[in-house]
Amino acid sequence: MAPSAVPGGSSLPSGFAVFTTFPDLLLVFEFIFGGLVWILVASSHVPVPLVQGWVMFTSVFCFIATASLLFLYVIGAHGSGTFWITLDPAYHCIASLFYFGASVLEALITIRMQDGYTYKQYHENISAVVFSYAVTLLYVIHAVFSLIRWKSS
Repeated sequence: MAPSAVPGGSSLPSGFAVFTTFPDLLLVFEFIFGGLVWILVASSHVPVPLVQGWVMFTSVFCFIATASLLFLYVIGAHGSGTFWITLDPAYHCIASLFYFGASVLEALITIRMQDGYTYKQYHENISAVVFSYAVTLLYVIHAVFSLIRWKSS
């Protein structure tokens, strides 16, 4: 049987325990909402290519990294090493910072494009901003609880 999270929360779960332990369950929501941000930004009109590039980089990078971590945790590739307990909060802190920056830039550009764009374009960008902040919040919560797990290990 694969090792799962201990009651103290000092190890990473593996197998289907990933879907039942907190904060690891947040990986699923980060994956889903991060994919929505990716889709919304790719389909929306952002007048500044540099901003769209950063938001797309952030959403694609975090989507792939989160999917990879989720897959590795489910198959139990992380074993019992402390490297993975350190990698988890490090990744989520970096993802939080990336997504926060992307969310602020996307919101700024959306505010600037209020006039002169169609109703559909403006509302697609608003949706991207809302989901981007939601994903940022998920990554921040996951980072905080991963840091607590890392400190207790």
